Amino acid sequence: MRGHIRRRGKQSWSIVLDLGRDATGKRHQKWHTVRGTKKDAERELARLLHGLDTGAYVEPTRITVADYLDRWLEDYARPNVSAKTLERYAEIVRLHLKPELGKYPLPKLQPLHIQSYYSKALRQGRKDGGSGGLSAQTVLHHHRVLREALQQAVRWQLLLRNPADAAEAPRPQRKEMHALDEGQTAHLLTLAHGTPLYMPVLLAVATGLRRGEALAVRWADIDLDRATLAVRQSLEQTKSGLAFKEPKTQRSRRVVALPALVAEALRRHKTEQAKIRLALGPAYEDHGLVCARPDGRPIDPRSLSHAFLTFIRKSGLTRVRLHDLRHSHATQLLRQGVHPKVVSERLGHSTIGITLDVYSHVLPGMQEEAASRIDSALRAALAKEGRK
Repeated sequence: MRGHIRRRGKQSWSIVLDLGRDATGKRHQKWHTVRGTKKDAERELARLLHGLDTGAYVEPTRITVADYLDRWLEDYARPNVSAKTLERYAEIVRLHLKPELGKYPLPKLQPLHIQSYYSKALRQGRKDGGSGGLSAQTVLHHHRVLREALQQAVRWQLLLRNPADAAEAPRPQRKEMHALDEGQTAHLLTLAHGTPLYMPVLLAVATGLRRGEALAVRWADIDLDRATLAVRQSLEQTKSGLAFKEPKTQRSRRVVALPALVAEALRRHKTEQAKIRLALGPAYEDHGLVCARPDGRPIDPRSLSHAFLTFIRKSGLTRVRLHDLRHSHATQLLRQGVHPKVVSERLGHSTIGITLDVYSHVLPGMQEEAASRIDSALRAALAKEGRK
């Protein structure tokens, strides 16, 4: 026996594990506290002893959740995520997770603590000076960040299991997706033609590129003879300014075939851009970008979205976000019978399952079309069979 139980209080017990002696011969023990009945303490002792036998035992630590989250941001998140993502993680940790969960010792954090935080955040979690709670989507994002952080604690052998796995995050309702049809898209392009918005809008609606991807495309990424565009980077805005980064997933790094009208528009745009570069001379900052400011500098992603919404409002068009043009591209392809796998590849989704899930609203019409086609094919075959 390498452990025993001692009564600590009316409803608490101390488990003492004997871990042997150190190099100086000093006895090495670890103490755990269990609240509940003696049976509960005996079960916990058996679990801990099993962990010792299998090598899965994690020694208790004095580190708090707050201290651990700071360590996780610095030692794990900073080297592994983009600058923008790190900013979002740090804000969630600073404003929400540390104030509500940071006081607990890391090994003492329980699923109930996490569940209580989610409930409180939904009721009164706003930190912007207003009253009320956070949206279910926002709390779900907090859950994902916390779960990822605690999973790293398991890998670092600071925790035996992830308590966030046993907490249930809220399930947000899916927001209605706005997608333009071909007629609306043509009208939008006609109105945007001749404005600085035309090329970003054309790339979004005709290729499905994300905003940051479209703003990071360089002429070196485009082969006009083959009519292809390679997505190799993305532009993001951080507190430190604009920065180029790697695509968000391996599948996001992709080559997209260009429609002929896009290739033609790019040829014209390249010629016009060369004229501007020549006219400005040394004042032009040549970053090789397809979508750039008049002086060649990168376009601020948030400024582009704001300019697009202003353009939509003044033009009296159907209210859509810039990101909805990507949805429009996918929806139009699916309705025209393009295989979801091809659509997934164009969008840069990590799996085809994401594409099918996001655009499931398009599938009912496709099912009806499939049924109609097989009906026509079978009727024709049956009619031919009857003439024999």
